[in-house]
Amino acid sequence: MAGLRLGPLLRYVDHESGSTATVWVEASRPCTVEVRCADGASGASPTFAVAGHHYALVVVEGLTPGTTTAYEVRIGSRRVWPPEDSRLPPSTITTPAAAGPSAGSGPGEDGPAPALRIAFGSCRWAAAPADGHDPAGPDALVTLAARLAADPAAERPDVLLLLGDQVYADETSGATRRRLAARRDLREPPGAEVADYEEYTCLYDESWRDPEVRWLLSTVPSCMIFDDHDVIDDWNTSAAWQEQIRATPWWHERIVSGLMSYWVYQHLGNLSPAELAADPLYATVRAVPDGTEALRRHAAGADADPAGTRWSYQRIFGRVQLLMVDTRAARVLSEGRRAMLDDREAAWLRDTVLADPSAYDHILIGSSLPWLLPPLAHDAESWNAALCGGSRGSRWARFGEKVRRAADLEHWAAFPDSFDRFTELLRRAGSGPEAPATVCVLSGDVHHAYIAEPRWPDTAPGGPPESRVLQLTCSPLHNSVPRSLRWTFRFGWSGVGRSIGRLLIRHGRTQRPPVSWSRTGGPWFGNQLMTLTLHGRNSALTLVQAKSTFRNNLLVKVLERLLTKES
Repeated sequence: MAGLRLGPLLRYVDHESGSTATVWVEASRPCTVEVRCADGASGASPTFAVAGHHYALVVVEGLTPGTTTAYEVRIGSRRVWPPEDSRLPPSTITTPAAAGPSAGSGPGEDGPAPALRIAFGSCRWAAAPADGHDPAGPDALVTLAARLAADPAAERPDVLLLLGDQVYADETSGATRRRLAARRDLREPPGAEVADYEEYTCLYDESWRDPEVRWLLSTVPSCMIFDDHDVIDDWNTSAAWQEQIRATPWWHERIVSGLMSYWVYQHLGNLSPAELAADPLYATVRAVPDGTEALRRHAAGADADPAGTRWSYQRIFGRVQLLMVDTRAARVLSEGRRAMLDDREAAWLRDTVLADPSAYDHILIGSSLPWLLPPLAHDAESWNAALCGGSRGSRWARFGEKVRRAADLEHWAAFPDSFDRFTELLRRAGSGPEAPATVCVLSGDVHHAYIAEPRWPDTAPGGPPESRVLQLTCSPLHNSVPRSLRWTFRFGWSGVGRSIGRLLIRHGRTQRPPVSWSRTGGPWFGNQLMTLTLHGRNSALTLVQAKSTFRNNLLVKVLERLLTKES
């Protein structure tokens, strides 16, 4: 008899019609999964099979716009969600009011749509402490789930952005290591890291099976993108790194399994029903008894030729555009041609951003890696990129490669041409009389939170943008950062740090970036979550941190700030 193994996850809610959504589940056996809503909406889908596991992404149709409705998951005649003994509130789907004359804020429209709340963060090491003591501190996602479950009337995010490191393939917990040890000898490479698809499923079990997180993900729609630890630390740092790791006997299975599991557990749910219907791989996997080989071929091809696969995607929330950008798999690594995004990916991003900026009050770009770093860190990465590219000869280039890997110098600044092009794209997106109110880059990765604001010189071609452009960085959801690194991050913003950065730029014989920037908030350290509240052309930001108290864990507000003038 089939049962529910993992999920449900509410992934996509249509903000144009307000009548459709998608729900992801993993079942224990082949079956047909049905989602039934209290308002009469429903959807059903047969499972598809990958590596002995069975999944379904159910398209729910007939939802009532502008409402919240409870739902249940059924397999055959049995209800499998919510569990019979659940102490948590019902899982619900909240739909926006259908787009219409009163849903925008453009000329001739009646008024702004209801406020949109977008919560975001990254880097969640999900292992539960075996002895009750958690050295990383309380998990921000678990704490958010507990708060919302305890107070069903509390304001919930309309969408949750998970900006990378949803799982840690290279840093497994004791419980996961025991599961791996039951399958193979951990003295052989890759040791206690995951090796194949089956072991990746253990990571997702660990990350999403916590009862409160499971309920949260069943109720709040989510958008996801990978970062390095979803595959391996510093994934695609450089051509030399890639050549070295591809020579190991275990890497091919690791990268193929990592991309396969990402496609199943994260990527599919990022897509709209229309995009799913047009996806040939999804059609193939669903049409055959076992989709493993088709998905393996796709993942192997995506690794061999990243330009042939796009993991980036667009989501529209009324007059808010979100673009989630792949800053890992889409890289060009050859020295002399290094780019954060290959030509196809860069063209997609440019064309999508510039297609009609006036159609949006806010443009959000999800990049797991921050665009703007502390100035010293930026200059160090730019200097290192110049050395590795041969600006001071082969001896310095070899030294530069060692430093690049040791110090994780692989953010946007480590791809100077890409940094400059991305900066210019943001300027163009924010320019013109009908420009969005804000253009924000949302990032994680660096295990602290901060706000940075760029300044374009008045002499910049085209002039400074009219929009407020911001770098909003929030990390981790559940992880830690050594005290020494905390000091380093703070020092990177200091005047002395900036002076050292200028010396590095001079030594590397490289150019200054086209913008300067300053820190306007932070740095904040701890397990934390940022939320943007967007209402018409108004934007506000809050930052909460998970804190332990004598009785329980709480979310404590450490920042509440308007990003635009009230209009």
